[in-house]
Amino acid sequence: MPSSSNTKIISRCTIHPDQETTTIKTLKLSVSDLPMLSCQYIQKGVLLTYPPYSIDDLVTFLKHSLSTALSHFPALAGRFQTDPTGHVHIVCNDAGVDFIQAKARHLSIHTILSPKDVPECVKGFFAFDKTLSYSGHSKPLMAVQVTELQDGIFIGCTVNHAVTDGTSFWHFFNTFAEICQGSKKISKSPNFSRNTMFNSPAVLQFPAGGPKVTFSGEEPLRERIFHFSREAIVKLKLKANSTNLICNSAEIFGKQSNHRWKVVNGESNGKVAPLFLKNEKTAEISSFQSLSAQLWRSVTRARKLTPSKMTTFRMAVNCRHRLEPRLEPYYFGNAIQSIPTVASAGELLSKDLSFGAELLHQNVVAHGDSTVRKGIADWEKDPRLFPLGNFDGASITMGSSPRFPMYDNDFGWGRPVAVRSGRANKFDGKISAFPGRDGKGSVDLEVVLAPETMNGLENDDEFMQYVSEIDIV
Repeated sequence: MPSSSNTKIISRCTIHPDQETTTIKTLKLSVSDLPMLSCQYIQKGVLLTYPPYSIDDLVTFLKHSLSTALSHFPALAGRFQTDPTGHVHIVCNDAGVDFIQAKARHLSIHTILSPKDVPECVKGFFAFDKTLSYSGHSKPLMAVQVTELQDGIFIGCTVNHAVTDGTSFWHFFNTFAEICQGSKKISKSPNFSRNTMFNSPAVLQFPAGGPKVTFSGEEPLRERIFHFSREAIVKLKLKANSTNLICNSAEIFGKQSNHRWKVVNGESNGKVAPLFLKNEKTAEISSFQSLSAQLWRSVTRARKLTPSKMTTFRMAVNCRHRLEPRLEPYYFGNAIQSIPTVASAGELLSKDLSFGAELLHQNVVAHGDSTVRKGIADWEKDPRLFPLGNFDGASITMGSSPRFPMYDNDFGWGRPVAVRSGRANKFDGKISAFPGRDGKGSVDLEVVLAPETMNGLENDDEFMQYVSEIDIV
C-alpha cells in the first residue's frame, strides 16, 4: 500500500477568524484540559466523494467557511500561554490556524477502504503528526488539511487535545460543515464558561522542556475497522443481559436486608458475590457496554494472559450531564474522566459475557456527580498528566463514541463515505468507537493491537461471529 509520504503538500496558509475576537480574551485550562497536554493532537477526518466543482473552488470555499467558523470558536485560533503563577491559558488572539491543501491522486476511495487493515496512506491526510498538545504554546491549536484523491476528498481536522475533547471536536467540525452548506446562523453555539467545577486554582508542574509522550509510538501495530450491525449489537445486548438475575435480596441477606451488590472497579462491596443481583429499578446493560465487554474478553484471550493477570478496560466518559447542576451540553473544552474497570483474565474468560458487561455497567452507572467531584478533588491534591499507553500489556483504552455525529459532516454535496483517524495517540490496546455510516445503530470499532494479538482476535470465533463486512460506496 502507498505510504503516507506519497501525499504531496500543494500549499499551506494561515486562516484567521473573519471577525476580530472581542468578547473572550483568555480561557484558563481546566483540571480536565491540563492532563491532556502530554497527549498528541486529535486527528479525525471524513472521506467524501468528489465535489461537483473544481478543487480550486472547493479550497476557496472551505477557507472562507473555516474563517467564519473560527469567529464562533475563537479559542481554536489562539495560542497557549503560561502565566507567572504557572496557570496555562488559551489566549484568544486570532493568531489563526493552519490550512493545508494536499494531493494524492494515486489513491481512490476503494484503495483506502478495501484493505482489511487501515492503510498507512491515511496517516498522510493529517497535520501535526506526533505533535504533543503542550506545543500549543508556539504552534497553532488546529489545522485543516484537504487532500484531493482520484475520486474523492479527505478533510482532516487536527485539534489540540488540551483544547477539546471529542464532544467539542465534533461540535466544531459539524459547525464548519454547516457553514459550508450556506447557513447564515449556526444551530449550536459553543459555551465558553469557565465557571464550573473543572475550574481550579491547582497548578500542574511540567518538566524542563515540557512533557514527553507516555507511550513509545515505535512498536509494530495493526489497525482494523470492525463493523457491527444493529442486529449483531442487539444479540450482544440480549446475551449480556440474559444471565443478570432479578432476585429478592432478602432471599440471601435476610428479611432486614433490602440492598443489592455493588461492583465497582472489579470489587464487590466487601464480599464475593455468588451472582449479580439486579432489582427492577436497575437499568439494563447498554448496547455499547455489551459490545465493549465482548471486545475485552476476546482481546484478553488473544493476548494469552495468565489467569491471575489483572486486566483493565479504561473508558472515557462525558461528564457534562453527570454533574449537578449539569454543564451546558455545548460546553467547549474537555469535560471527560477516565473510568478504569479491573478483572483478572481468568475471571473474565471463565465466566460468561454478562460478568464483564456488568462490571462495565456498574462503573458507568456509579460515575455520577459525587464521583466526578471526587475525581476532580483527587487530581487537585496531586496534579498530573494523563498517562496514555498499555504499560502492563493487559490494558484496553476506549475512546471516542458512537454517539458523536461524525456522519453529519455534509459539506454541501453529501454525507461522508467513511470516518478515519491519524496516527495520534495510538498504541497496543487503543480502541476508538465510531457510529456506523448507516445511522441505524450500527457501530464501527477502530482497533489498534500488536500484530500477534490482532491475529488472535481475527481467529476468535466468539468475536468474529458479530462482525460483518462494510459496504464500500
